[in-house]
Amino acid sequence: MESLVFSPATQSDIGKRAGVLAGLLGVICVLAEFCFLFPDLLVVRDALPFYRANIGALRLTLHILIILTFVCGLVSVLYLRSKAHGVIGIALAMVATLLGGSEAEPIVTGSRRFSAGLDYFLLELLILGLLFIPMERLWTLREQKIFRLGWQTDLKHFFISHAGVQLISFATLIPVQVFFAWVVKFDFQQLVQAQPVWLQFIEILFFVDLVSYWVHRAFHQIPWLWKFHAIHHSSLHMDWLAGSRTHLVDVLVNRCLGFVPIFILGFSPAAIYAYLVFVSFHAVYIHANVNHRWPYLCHVIATPEFHHWHHTSDEEGIDKNFAVFLAFIDRIFGTKHLPDYWPQRYGTTKFQPPESWWGQFTYPFKRQDETPYG
Repeated sequence: MESLVFSPATQSDIGKRAGVLAGLLGVICVLAEFCFLFPDLLVVRDALPFYRANIGALRLTLHILIILTFVCGLVSVLYLRSKAHGVIGIALAMVATLLGGSEAEPIVTGSRRFSAGLDYFLLELLILGLLFIPMERLWTLREQKIFRLGWQTDLKHFFISHAGVQLISFATLIPVQVFFAWVVKFDFQQLVQAQPVWLQFIEILFFVDLVSYWVHRAFHQIPWLWKFHAIHHSSLHMDWLAGSRTHLVDVLVNRCLGFVPIFILGFSPAAIYAYLVFVSFHAVYIHANVNHRWPYLCHVIATPEFHHWHHTSDEEGIDKNFAVFLAFIDRIFGTKHLPDYWPQRYGTTKFQPPESWWGQFTYPFKRQDETPYG
């Protein structure tokens, strides 16, 4: 009966979307099962009390996702000649069910000081995807497919950068603690923490962005650093997932140096958490494929329009708008560029890194005859 409603081309399109969605949801379901089974190893420690208090809602969410995975896989099998994506989705739903489904009970392995933060990746992927995909459909800047060229690579970058957030944070905190341990007990840190949380939040944005501005600018102007940062600029399309395309060395250096002012000034945990929540949303938003324009706010805070100009391959926007949060920092240092129109093109200008994740990871380490800029 469905074949009478939809044309073959429409059925194929629905089948492809359903198959990809089944695969993505299936992976999320299986990984979520492992979070249920091994919370001590995989779940962010500070989040465990919240999860335990809301375990019923989490189990219901997982149950719905498993059913949705199975349904999408079945639709893909019915509508597509190639059954691979649908079958994989159905198989992943079955694996999640066999692992315990929504009733999976934790296997006690003992408390760990650090965890993989797999839950952080899953929640961000779900929340950000559910938020930004509809947003990009409602306020589209440029017509492009949700599963556009390079989305698989960007999803891998998303996983590496987010699922390992605990490990990356630990790795970047070590050198900061070694070199700045002498300031840990400074009295002024108590004064900083005594300030209202909202004021500390603003101060974190300013000091971190002031450091990040110069680090970011160095990655553009120092040839061997540009090789790493160029991976971030290699995407030819801007959307909520494109901002995740970042070389691991780029992530580590930026986080390491960005932690320095936070560590020295000793901000309160509440202010730091507020900053992390803001960053999680803002970093995705400024890369999104949305046509939002903020006539006055864009001169203070980095907006999609502001940051899109940083990613452009149009000559007028190259090496502009280095600030991540506060646009006025670029104005102070003479690198702000914000005309009353959007850029036309994105990506690098003189070369294009490989599209695979491994190719992009190894690219900066390969010997180049000449350093590609732009």
